[in-house]
Amino acid sequence: MPPTPHVLVVDDDRAVRTSLRVNLRKAGYEVHLATSANKALEMLGDVPVDLILTDVAMPGMTGLELLAAVKEKHRDVRVVVMTGYGSVEDAVGAMKSGADDYIIKPVSRDELLVIVEKALAERALLAELRALRVKVQEQYGFENLIGCTPAMVEVYELIETVADTSALVLIQGPTGTGKELISQAIHYRSPRSDKPFVRVNCAALPDGLLESELFGHEKGAFTGAIRQHRGKFEQAHGGTLMLDEIGEIPATTQVKLLRVLESGEFTRVGGSSVTKVDTRVIAATNRDLRAEVDAGNFREDLYYRLNVFSIAVPKLADRKDDIPLLVEHFLKRFAERHGRNPELSADQKLLERLLGYHWPGNVRELQHVIERAVILSRGDTLQGVKLPEAPQGKEPAAEVLPEGMTLQAALLEYERRVLIEALKAAGGVQAQAARDLGISRSNLNYRIGRLDIRVKDIHYE
Repeated sequence: MPPTPHVLVVDDDRAVRTSLRVNLRKAGYEVHLATSANKALEMLGDVPVDLILTDVAMPGMTGLELLAAVKEKHRDVRVVVMTGYGSVEDAVGAMKSGADDYIIKPVSRDELLVIVEKALAERALLAELRALRVKVQEQYGFENLIGCTPAMVEVYELIETVADTSALVLIQGPTGTGKELISQAIHYRSPRSDKPFVRVNCAALPDGLLESELFGHEKGAFTGAIRQHRGKFEQAHGGTLMLDEIGEIPATTQVKLLRVLESGEFTRVGGSSVTKVDTRVIAATNRDLRAEVDAGNFREDLYYRLNVFSIAVPKLADRKDDIPLLVEHFLKRFAERHGRNPELSADQKLLERLLGYHWPGNVRELQHVIERAVILSRGDTLQGVKLPEAPQGKEPAAEVLPEGMTLQAALLEYERRVLIEALKAAGGVQAQAARDLGISRSNLNYRIGRLDIRVKDIHYE
């Protein structure tokens, strides 16, 4: 049940104070009385006050001066001013100075309660928005960027440096390193934090659809365009647009993107009028864009336009000292999400195994491994965490073919080993193994038969 709102009535007229107290108490409010503005300011430090109802014309400090003092030192307190019929200009002045509303004397009970309820509702809404903003900043701030290695500290410093600007940012790093989290951290630490954050995966859309998705289209621009569509640049107006996997954008779209970045203007597909937006762009890629430029796959002028401020995200193998922190973070998150023991921990032996793995999928792969282990866990320590076998410090792709083995035979053997490890990690549950491998159950069954994988090959615990 929400707490009872507290209203402070400020008026030098005893009859007015008494009348307002009676009406407000009958409506369920806690009421405090002050005979002057100075007395009201003293009371603000001693009693909880949600709303002040003050007369304008009082001896000594006026109601308008009280309003100014409250707005400076007690910004969460709502203020409604009361004035006589001959002083409506005072009420107008009070509204310009930040009053939430005004009442003309003599005060009508019904009007009083409507205005007080409205002002308190606005106060509650602002408090809710403020709490939501804090929650969003916690969710997308540094709290989800875990690590204290020098490489990650440098990333944090770069985020802090660029966040309060409108500069283009290019985030480069392997898949699974947290490029979207970094983009969100930049946005939610910027002056644009209360505006939209919009993400588009440039690799997930075919050429024709990508242009429409970015810039929008007019009704009838193509078959199926039954209404006007606002593109991502318009949707993110005033905020931030993250262009994920920007290295996948086709050449024709690259030209139009460069124009938007330089002028903030574009034309919807099938349209003729120019649309102007104020949208900050953060681009992300797992490709080496400089190499793509040299290979002729990416426009050099667009590369230089994007590369105003670059952040290089290290792969997990290059910051293994952060793995214990990441494991602790994921344990807490997934234990809460899946209703497991909140005291779950990873023992030293498991941490050594995690530190010895090369993590080709980076932080995302570690996250999935820990989540699965948490789901399977029944005690207070993680058990049965399965990792694909690979020589420590050596990528599987770097292995040399044994003498006399053909490439085809080596690939089949490697595929067999991967499937066996996936089945072990899934405890022999084929549906789970298929999901972990990103293939269908029928596809997995076909491969198990083709590679002659037997139950005795799995030896799951």
